[in-house]
Amino acid sequence: MFEKVNPSHPDKQADRIAGALVDLAYANATDPRIAVEVLIGHGVCHIIAETSTSLDLAKVKQAVKRIAGNLRVDYKEFAQDKHLSDNQEGKIRCGDNGIFKGVPLTDEQRTLSEIARSIYAEYPTDGKYILDDTRLIICQSNAPSDKLYKKYPDALVNPLGDWTGGTDVDTGATNRKLGSDMADSVTGGGLHGKDLSKADVSVNIYAWLKAQAQKTPVELSCAIGDEYVDGRPYAEIVSIAREYIARIGGFEKFAEWGLVR
Repeated sequence: MFEKVNPSHPDKQADRIAGALVDLAYANATDPRIAVEVLIGHGVCHIIAETSTSLDLAKVKQAVKRIAGNLRVDYKEFAQDKHLSDNQEGKIRCGDNGIFKGVPLTDEQRTLSEIARSIYAEYPTDGKYILDDTRLIICQSNAPSDKLYKKYPDALVNPLGDWTGGTDVDTGATNRKLGSDMADSVTGGGLHGKDLSKADVSVNIYAWLKAQAQKTPVELSCAIGDEYVDGRPYAEIVSIAREYIARIGGFEKFAEWGLVR
């Protein structure tokens, strides 16, 4: 069984805002250090950023408005911890401890991802979808249930009736939908709101790509400061992740659907 949420779900809006701020940091510097947490809901967007490069508040507010609408932005910015910063001096090293797992996607996971993207293309508003063997559940805001039933006659559609959704109904926070983003590859750390030095980003992407290519599960671990992971220089793993992020269009685009695209 598998659950997928779309980019307009409040949790994914939080992920996308965090990703947009990481994109801003990379626009300022080649290798910034940044970690962003976002809590969004009921007219307010709270953001805390620990960063080596200061972000333009006007651009932060523009990103929030573009992704989530007219919200009051409560933005707090802090310098990165000195010990963490020193870890990256002179060489790219693993930015945190972690365990990581890459697992090949199943047909069920691919099928639900296609359904989610198809529905979102027509209704780009808050939505959540589940496929459990043959049972399909569709919860899609701002969409007439009868129209969805015509396209998916065997599905359970909007069990409580038609609804509007969004951040006036539900709050969102970064990295709360890792099951949707990573399927069976979920381990300890979140993907979003972090620069590429963070193993939660680069090693997760690396493990995921390796598992899909070799069609067998991959398990890895690392300690902060490691210069090698999986027998490869950490800088090489960061380079692989950098290429992947660039290929899909940046960190905000990455946050839309996660690794299960």
